Amino acid sequence: MKEGLKVKVRQIRSAAGRMKQVGATLSALGLGRIGREREHVINAPIWGMLRRVRHLIRVTESQSAAEN
Repeated sequence: MKEGLKVKVRQIRSAAGRMKQVGATLSALGLGRIGREREHVINAPIWGMLRRVRHLIRVTESQSAAEN
């Protein structure tokens, strides 16, 4: 993914029963419950967090980024 790209991140699976760091990463992303959605601009730290919890989330390109 390109740096500076806006994406929507939606939690689709629970962090229950997983390592504490996974729950902390979801919390840092502004998630924590199934169905929550947040917008982020891709940069190195965000990219690393998304990779760490990629099995629990769905990432789509933001509409506002698609218009630019």
